[in-house]
Amino acid sequence: MNEDIQFILDSTKEAMNNAIKHLEKQFVNIRAGKASPAMLGSVMVDYYGSQTPLSQVANVNTPDGRTITVQPWEKNMLQEIERGIAYANLGFNPMNNGETIIINVPPLTEERRRDLAKQAKAESEDAKVSIRTARKDANNEIKKLDDVSEDLKKNAEIDVQQMTDIYVKKIEDVFDAKEKEIMTV
Repeated sequence: MNEDIQFILDSTKEAMNNAIKHLEKQFVNIRAGKASPAMLGSVMVDYYGSQTPLSQVANVNTPDGRTITVQPWEKNMLQEIERGIAYANLGFNPMNNGETIIINVPPLTEERRRDLAKQAKAESEDAKVSIRTARKDANNEIKKLDDVSEDLKKNAEIDVQQMTDIYVKKIEDVFDAKEKEIMTV
């Protein structure tokens, strides 16, 4: 096989892998009812004048499936952490006991579960668009090659389409698993 075509196929595969990785990162942020430190991943705290991720100013734990505890490394940060959680608009009501912040994660309602499933579906559709864009870019690059026979170009386009089909199937599998996790009470 021509090395130009091989390079195009390799870079297309990398782009498609990145789309899957991005989707999985997005799915971590969609909660499925169980408490997880990742739920506070977007929280930023004013730490002596600069916006800092919560994980860099406090220890975040989940003692059980319904509770998140935030233990700041400096006690004077309690108010700032509470403010940061409220500002992140996650729908949590943090409680401060003077040493730690305790967040009770409410169980999801059926309506909220459906909304989260829709959000997951939208994320998976975005990932499919990324896959199709990678396919289009690869096919355009293949067509631009001058020193390659038409047969090799056609075979490369078939390879790109097969790769696209495989990655779209992976996205659907990842989404199905996430949807099942969200809808399980």
